Amino acid sequence: MADVISDYQKWKQQGENLRAQAKHAMEARFRELLSEAVSIAEEYRADFGAPLKPPPAVTAFKFKSSSKGKPKKAKPAAAPPKAPAPKAAEAKPEKVDPKLAGLQKQLATAKKKLDDAKAANAPTRKLEDRIYEIEDELRLAGQAV
Repeated sequence: MADVISDYQKWKQQGENLRAQAKHAMEARFRELLSEAVSIAEEYRADFGAPLKPPPAVTAFKFKSSSKGKPKKAKPAAAPPKAPAPKAAEAKPEKVDPKLAGLQKQLATAKKKLDDAKAANAPTRKLEDRIYEIEDELRLAGQAV
């Protein structure tokens, strides 16, 4: 009877070791494939100017592209602008950095979503984190200007 128990314990230990090895191998393979997918997505975006979308079955994958700027598409030449009216020239506001304006718009939208979530008693942690990230980006952009 002792032989059966010791054989079972050895078998169980070998199974646990094999399970741990398989786990590490699968994690390594996953990281390898994910890195390859990221490089393909970046190359696609650089070559074709649009992000490569994952298949509909993939819903949890979030990819933030590298800090490289998007290639700008050439715009066709527009007709020369007409001379502005004198009143329009006087009332011309300061140029606002488009990046700052976009971040401010994102911040306003995120705050509205947070208020709606609070009113509906929904989880707000992700929204609060997003607001913090946007505010941080605004602070950084403000220092760079």
